[in-house]
Amino acid sequence: MPLTNPWLSRPTPTRRLTRERLEERILNLLSTQNMCVLATAGPDGPLATPVRYYSLGFAVMFTAAPLSPKLRNIAADPRVSVGIFAPLVSLASSRGAQLFGTARVLDPDHPDRAPFWEAFRWENEHAERGRPLSTPPRDTLVLIEADRIVYTEHWLRREGFAARQLWRR
Repeated sequence: MPLTNPWLSRPTPTRRLTRERLEERILNLLSTQNMCVLATAGPDGPLATPVRYYSLGFAVMFTAAPLSPKLRNIAADPRVSVGIFAPLVSLASSRGAQLFGTARVLDPDHPDRAPFWEAFRWENEHAERGRPLSTPPRDTLVLIEADRIVYTEHWLRREGFAARQLWRR
């Protein structure tokens, strides 16, 4: 039987990408996807929530209702994990990242909010909801600046690199 990707049957490489190449791949993934799964833990246990996000560098951000279960969990324990992945066709196309960090909840008047809010494309959601684009929302912004990222891309094996790469701030 012919193999579609014969390099997948070879021994698993262990070589690491340079920091620069790894960061380029991570930033490409973050900027070409818009959905993630946010993992939190709180009084009722773990919670995995699909969330539409925007990115700025190695930070992801999203808005959330102040009384939502995810914000309740973040208030109890701000340590979070975020899973981001590209659509999967086969093992060869497997590409994703797990971001680990501490979530910060920035209310509309928080002094650190401005540079992140500028990168948040709120106009998309306003257009979907039929709201005027002349009035920016004053939503709660949740920011996660990654401390550690586990990046996985099986196509890297083709070039002799390990499929799983580790990035730290």
